[in-house]
Amino acid sequence: MTEHTVKAFDEDITRLRGLIAEMGGLAEVAIGEAMDALVRHDVELAKEVVARDKHLDQKEMEVDRLAVRVIALRAPMADDLREVIAALKIAGMLERIGDYAKNIAKRVGEIEGRKRFEPLTLLPAMADIARSMVHDVLTAYAARDSEAAKDVVARDDKVDSFYNSIFRNLVSYMMENPGTISSAAQLLFVARNLERIGDHATNVAEMVHYAATGDYLPDRDERVVN
Repeated sequence: MTEHTVKAFDEDITRLRGLIAEMGGLAEVAIGEAMDALVRHDVELAKEVVARDKHLDQKEMEVDRLAVRVIALRAPMADDLREVIAALKIAGMLERIGDYAKNIAKRVGEIEGRKRFEPLTLLPAMADIARSMVHDVLTAYAARDSEAAKDVVARDDKVDSFYNSIFRNLVSYMMENPGTISSAAQLLFVARNLERIGDHATNVAEMVHYAATGDYLPDRDERVVN
């Protein structure tokens, strides 16, 4: 490639990385604010989280357009192609993480008798782990750090353990207190969304590892991204 072409390609890759960083920041903020709204029963903040989700959607479309343009015009190969494909897939995962945060925010006004639910005290701790996974995996992406990506994957078990504990707790509570089924189901929905955030952060980490090394992680779980 000519010097001009190489420079243009580098600029495109830098832009892709910048867009992924922006998406990661938006997703991380959305998780934190959705949980703050849930804990404080702040319906207005919840509405803001829902409204701002469109920004993530727009950023994903920018990544899609730029990635297609790079592939079409630059014909990247090997490491460069992995970089572009990784950005394309990671953008989709981050958009889904934003959707999960939005789903949590939508449940803020649906929970009654909040002080009776012990899991409402467990959910913020679960959210902290999921949110830190999103933050750390984006740091790993920026640094092309495959080892840091593997550390993020290892932490998904903690999110799953929280989900299993909250699920058992809420199912037992609903059986003993049928009048709470509606609100308890909403909390189960929140826990499930946090669990999916952890799964998607793990999927991002696996893609970061692939982009950096060209190899998938050993014993890779068959996770469905939806």
